[in-house]
Amino acid sequence: MNIIPIGIWGGYPNKNEATSSFLIEQDGFRCLVDCGSGVLAAVQNYTKLSDLDAVIISHYHPDHVADIGVLQHAAMVGMQLKEWETPLLIYAHDREPAEFEKLSYKGVTEGRAIQEAETLELGPWQVSFCETIHPVYCLALKFTSNGRSVVFTADTSWKEELIGFSEGADLLVAESNLYEKYLGIIQGHLSGSQAGELAERAGAKRLLLTHLPQYGELNEILDAAKSSYSGKVEFAAIGERYEI
Repeated sequence: MNIIPIGIWGGYPNKNEATSSFLIEQDGFRCLVDCGSGVLAAVQNYTKLSDLDAVIISHYHPDHVADIGVLQHAAMVGMQLKEWETPLLIYAHDREPAEFEKLSYKGVTEGRAIQEAETLELGPWQVSFCETIHPVYCLALKFTSNGRSVVFTADTSWKEELIGFSEGADLLVAESNLYEKYLGIIQGHLSGSQAGELAERAGAKRLLLTHLPQYGELNEILDAAKSSYSGKVEFAAIGERYEI
């Protein structure tokens, strides 16, 4: 299983980059995790759009879905040219029906509902879910195959249930949008120390930090994560291939 960061920013993309998004590859199957601002342009550095097999969305905030519309246009053009096998499946929760309905578009993309209590069989993976603490309904994601797993926290405040959900993960991809001084002030996100604590208590083998702020000194977040996690931790590097 290869995990490739496409973007690492929270809220909005830094210049010439993209909001937090990841491409997962295994056995020729490619799934895009979240599709926010700048993602569609950036992901083409690593795959043809027509080679995407699925997209999975954690929640409907714009920094996670902003490029869904242009992805649908790409699928429509590809279908017209007979270069794209459609419909492209887009998985997301249906707690916001109006947003979920937008995922199905003119027969070129099809929205598929995911439920927290169910495990999704997707290509070579079993994908499970855990509700996070965020201003809107949001799901953390765990991809498991052949006894190995990667967990994406998605956007969340601290939640004890995420420890069990992330237990033993080979790779934990944790949002870390907050500097320590904003804990208790800005809601719905983790700090670096909380991301590290989650990885430590879950026994995760490796920690990647994502959904980063565009302000401040980012190394403060990395240092905070290192203070609470004894394993290997780093910022997710755009374009790097993390193999598990």
